[in-house]
Amino acid sequence: MISFSRAAPIILFCSLFLVDVTANATVIKMSNSGLCHPPQSSWYERTKNYQPFDSLEACLNSGGELPEGVSRTSVKDGQEQSHRKQDYDRSAFGHGWDDLDGDCQDSRAEALIASSTTQVQFADERRCRVIAGRWISPFTNRVIQNAGDIDIDHVVPLAWSWERGAGEWSESKREQFANDPVNLFPVESSLNRSKGAQGPDQWLPSAGQCGYVARFVRITKKYSLSPLAREVRWMQSFLDRCRG
Repeated sequence: MISFSRAAPIILFCSLFLVDVTANATVIKMSNSGLCHPPQSSWYERTKNYQPFDSLEACLNSGGELPEGVSRTSVKDGQEQSHRKQDYDRSAFGHGWDDLDGDCQDSRAEALIASSTTQVQFADERRCRVIAGRWISPFTNRVIQNAGDIDIDHVVPLAWSWERGAGEWSESKREQFANDPVNLFPVESSLNRSKGAQGPDQWLPSAGQCGYVARFVRITKKYSLSPLAREVRWMQSFLDRCRG
């Protein structure tokens, strides 16, 4: 017979295990008002009193309704996107910036040279690494002169592209995409990092928004990427407003 003092740690461990499993499971929350809140709902975290369901369909079939701003399509897109994102690996697009022509100036250096409005300065006489120039950020129109303050932004982020077709490409095509000058913008480091892997429906620069979205769409078409249906609708609507 197990004494209470010895059994307590076992009971505590099992309880913690069950809590952990429940916390990590995808639970659909039916609120007291009969709304089925998936994780995509803005009310998901705020819904504390609810009836749990294993799937959205089960919740809806029990008489629940979707909250405003949530659709079956958006839930499905979010689930598929989350699944694909787990497989993304930056190294699949090459290891850092490439030097395709072997002149010691990699894609970063060439992007800086091509976009500087004055002659750039190099770190040494080999002329490999750019250290200064004059760049106008397409995200803010701010003038930047120190190359160390610049990140080279992928207009169409690599992780974003992976989830919309690039995961099926050959390694050489992914490297071409990651180093294509058309897809490279010298911008402020902080803004590039705040953008992350977000598409234009989730993140836009403060300046040049119409040109940015137009370029984004042009690149997706050049590489035959397949944005989600809601992303296509958003970009088309945004560009229609730009033309208007």
